[in-house]
Amino acid sequence: MKKLSPLQIERLKYQPKLPECLAKGINTLELVEGSATQSVRDQEQIKELFKNTYGKPVVTFKNSISMTASEAKNVGVILSGGQAPGGHNVIAGLYDALKQANPSNKLYGFLGGPSGIIDGKYIEFTDEFMNEYRNTGGFDIIGSGRTKLETEDQFQKSLAVCKKLGITAVVIIGGDDSNTNAALLAEWFVKNNTGIQVIGCPKTIDGDLKNDQIEISFGFDTATKTYAELIGNIQRDANSAKKYWHFVKIMGRSASHVALEAALQTQPNITLISEEVEEKKMSLESIINYMTDIIVKRADMGKNFGIAIIPEGLIEFIPEMKSMISNLNDIMASLETDPDFVNATTIRDKFEIVENRLEPANAKVYNSLPILIKGQLLADRDPHGNVQVSKIETEKLLIEMIETRLAELRSQGEYIGKFSAQSHFFGYEGRCAFPSNFDADYCYSLGFNAFALINFGLTGYLSSVRNLTAPASEWVAGGVPLTMMMNMEKRHGEMKPVIQKALVKLDGPVFKQLEENREDWALNDRYLFPGAIQYFGPSCVCDITTCTLKLERSKELVNA
Repeated sequence: MKKLSPLQIERLKYQPKLPECLAKGINTLELVEGSATQSVRDQEQIKELFKNTYGKPVVTFKNSISMTASEAKNVGVILSGGQAPGGHNVIAGLYDALKQANPSNKLYGFLGGPSGIIDGKYIEFTDEFMNEYRNTGGFDIIGSGRTKLETEDQFQKSLAVCKKLGITAVVIIGGDDSNTNAALLAEWFVKNNTGIQVIGCPKTIDGDLKNDQIEISFGFDTATKTYAELIGNIQRDANSAKKYWHFVKIMGRSASHVALEAALQTQPNITLISEEVEEKKMSLESIINYMTDIIVKRADMGKNFGIAIIPEGLIEFIPEMKSMISNLNDIMASLETDPDFVNATTIRDKFEIVENRLEPANAKVYNSLPILIKGQLLADRDPHGNVQVSKIETEKLLIEMIETRLAELRSQGEYIGKFSAQSHFFGYEGRCAFPSNFDADYCYSLGFNAFALINFGLTGYLSSVRNLTAPASEWVAGGVPLTMMMNMEKRHGEMKPVIQKALVKLDGPVFKQLEENREDWALNDRYLFPGAIQYFGPSCVCDITTCTLKLERSKELVNA
């Protein structure tokens, strides 16, 4: 028996809450179908690619007055992509529903992500095994991976493994890319008359997998609360020492939901939002000037300290940086085999070679960057040959360029303050945290609900639990067709069907809340200190959800 911390011992005892219809029993449910659906864009192309699973209705569950028997089923489950708090509870909910429906049902976990179903690596869940992981963080129960399920060979191998184990349904727990793969696998299984269903569950701490039916992806609540606690601690320190500017880069490459939520929970002096930078076509220089202006104004007030929050993917949203990185990605493949580049004796020689190959405007941008960032842009590429943006220390880039700008202002007599900066990057700290009560309940409900979808013979659906600002008993359980969320996008040079990412809406209530308070927060110290996630105590402390969800749901309810 593994040694457990006191908190884990208590968390294992926690019984997650379910929507009322699910709590009454998996075999008491009745399926309610809505009207036919279509994809968010590119309807004709998506319909052609998903001939067998396109256009299905959104479904919800209600309780029936009669009990229904459930035939024995074998189900497989996959954790796909990066970790997010609550993944273990999705599997726990799935397992409990499956066993409640019929004790003869079996659940198999594929090891190491999607590669497990391809290679036939799996375990069978038991009560004893499942009970060690309830309400805990991480994906270590079966591991995760980023293998894509998209080729004929992969589908054939997955089918052979499912047949061997007698599996008639597969649940894929993942983000937008993983659930795109779920949609492709579901279509292939139907097209080839395999009798195997595929259901997805919405996971990503980035918060960019959502729509009218998916109010929030799981893990976002816990991760943002974890980051907000850390930022709050730093703000308390800054307000005590009064001598440091803290630059906090925070997870979120493609969307800034995490940075925005953390800002609303802590009220820092500066918050950059990547989508705003792109929309307003803000140059790197204009960003530096904006931040420097706040630093100077605070210094004039005797405040040589502050907090700045920076989204992880910011650098790709700055127009001239985006153009330069794209150009750099194109030339790096040839440079890696270029004798002059490979045999260059100094890093500065490599910089010069790169600048000579880049288009003039992009070369100018590259040349203007600090040496640290220029080197990081030439570092290891991802499997597709692209810059690994998460490894670019954007926070240090901003610090160095602000220092240069402040030195210029000092020489002109326009700045007399002191600037000392500390940099931080919060990412991994939140991915495997103990799930909040909200995520523990939500994830358990998503898993339980996933089996309900399976029990009614559905495939190509994403488990959906809505009305999330209400008590859990009032949540609405159902499913949304995966094709409803898809559009066509260019990936690696060709158009492919993918689930559309939900970016920060600049006209939405969440961003507006930041926008309305920015000027006040910049100069006045309105810091909030959220503290650690609470698991025991009054509901107003333990069961609260994110500012994002409350603001978005509030607008929906007003418009209803």
